[in-house]
Amino acid sequence: MRIAIFTEVFLPKIDGITNRLHHTLECLRADGDEVLVFAPETAVAEHAGARVVQVPGLPFPPYPELRATLPHPRIAWELARFRPDVVHAVGPACLGVWGIAAATLLRLPVVASYHTDLPRYMPLHGLGWARGAAWPLIRTVHNAATLNLVPSTHTRHELLAHGIWNVALWRGGVDTALFDPRRRSLAMRAQLGGGRGDAPLLLFVGRLAPEKNLASLAWVLDAVPGARLALVGDGPARPSLERVFAGLPVSFPGFLRGEALAAAFASADVFVMPSKTETLGFVVLEAMSAGCPVVAARAGGIPDLVTPDENGILYDPDRPEQAARAIRELLAERGRRVFLTRNARKHALECTWAAETRRLRRHYGDAIRQHRRRSLAARLLWAAPGCAG
Repeated sequence: MRIAIFTEVFLPKIDGITNRLHHTLECLRADGDEVLVFAPETAVAEHAGARVVQVPGLPFPPYPELRATLPHPRIAWELARFRPDVVHAVGPACLGVWGIAAATLLRLPVVASYHTDLPRYMPLHGLGWARGAAWPLIRTVHNAATLNLVPSTHTRHELLAHGIWNVALWRGGVDTALFDPRRRSLAMRAQLGGGRGDAPLLLFVGRLAPEKNLASLAWVLDAVPGARLALVGDGPARPSLERVFAGLPVSFPGFLRGEALAAAFASADVFVMPSKTETLGFVVLEAMSAGCPVVAARAGGIPDLVTPDENGILYDPDRPEQAARAIRELLAERGRRVFLTRNARKHALECTWAAETRRLRRHYGDAIRQHRRRSLAARLLWAAPGCAG
């Protein structure tokens, strides 16, 4: 299969979408698919044997590391030259919109996937005034696609409720060989815990951004005596979070990658996810795979991953005292921690990237067949008596 992928973000940037694309490209290429990637000009020029078309753009003020790409004529030219079987717009907001437009002109089937809860993020970044226009724009873009994909049932229900049709699931995967409980390390515990490897260690991994609701963990930390917290990652909210957590036992190790990140997950006592806006939450799945008990907000796509008291614990994100109580109980009850982590690891082993990419290829095949049926129906309608004038 020949696949063209448009993405607003790509390597070397680190986030959930680039993580998804990194593994998906490797699996597609391993299965023999030809892939061409369209990404902002700051992206790498190649990954996993797939060429990357770097499209110029301008900085996006709320997130300076993002680029608002321009409708460059090279997009349609490269797409026509590649002649893909299907075009996939990942989180279309700018470049993905130009990709959908070019694919429509070239009469190609389009898959669009929705990964970021933009309407909920906007007020947190000073764009609340534009929130009313968000869903109509999202609806217009996604209804131009042949098929839409989302990472969780929560997000699917939300898109359907806003008038977006033909929505299917494309969940995330996890590298279970990398994120493994056997990577637990006393040295990593000490590094994350500010030299106190013997103290209870709470962990968060992800972008340090307003939408992650991380300030609520200050209350949790106060309510769990002796615990230390590591916020692994970076982002625009780091300076404000450093002020919020001033004087508390909190470390900011920055981004960790590869085996270091896997060791961080495996070495913590509890992984805490307070975000109310996750469409899926890859880091939750990585924690589960690494054997770190999960305490997460009952919001967004997280309940698709965490079954309460089976492979993790969910709490009301507006009631941090629930999170604190769950953490205290987990730290006190080793048997319960073992039960949850064993079930969590079992769940993660069913969510490999190879399995998720096979599902994605089936979605591509569905979109190609739907596009052919619609094209045939349009031709038959046009050829019907009276339709040609």
